[in-house]
Amino acid sequence: MATMNISLPDEMKEWVEAQVGGGSFANASDYMRDLVRHDQERKAAIAKLQALVDEARASGSRVITDLDAYFEEITGRPRPKLKSIDAA
Repeated sequence: MATMNISLPDEMKEWVEAQVGGGSFANASDYMRDLVRHDQERKAAIAKLQALVDEARASGSRVITDLDAYFEEITGRPRPKLKSIDAA
């Protein structure tokens, strides 16, 4: 396993120490590995979603940006307005 040294502001160092001290992690290295792993998973999920968006756009699928206009287009009439809870 490779070793890496990083510099952190005091506040961040204290945060890392608090996470380790809270018992969730054995040491700062475990905490950093967990952060990196979660960042990798998050970026992979974003890339997957972006690929789906790109695929939908390429297929000619339409993105609905105005729900009221879309409802009127598919039903031929305006979308009924819901009563406010306060007005009931």
